[in-house]
Amino acid sequence: MASSSSSSWTPKQNKLFEKALAVYDRDTPDRWENIARAVGGKSAEEVKRHYQVLVEDLRHIESGNVPFPNYRR
Repeated sequence: MASSSSSSWTPKQNKLFEKALAVYDRDTPDRWENIARAVGGKSAEEVKRHYQVLVEDLRHIESGNVPFPNYRR
């Protein structure tokens, strides 16, 4: 996943981000501020951009524009 700003996202921040998305849905007032607070170290704008990048990545995957990896057994 692409970084939403000049600062990168740690695996821990990504996991906190995912959990916060499940808690704060699109109807939650101050959604991005709440998610930023849950993640820590990111602004509301950074988490909103991170979400937009995630949605775009999912669109590419679901449309078949991202090939499946060739895993070997």
